Amino acid sequence: MHLPIKRSSNNKVIAGVLGGIAEHFGWNANLLRLIYIILTPTSVFAGVPIYLILWLLMEED
Repeated sequence: MHLPIKRSSNNKVIAGVLGGIAEHFGWNANLLRLIYIILTPTSVFAGVPIYLILWLLMEED
């Protein structure tokens, strides 16, 4: 199963997941990364497992 959103090959820090999401929706990748970093430590948002799952499901650009 693959998502229609592709990982970014030129706008990546770790695997390009957040860069790919930002490119797909036309968002600022740095702002998305900042939001991700702020939400990850909270108990409601399971940021690391979600990132790893998206890394596996998204194809590389």
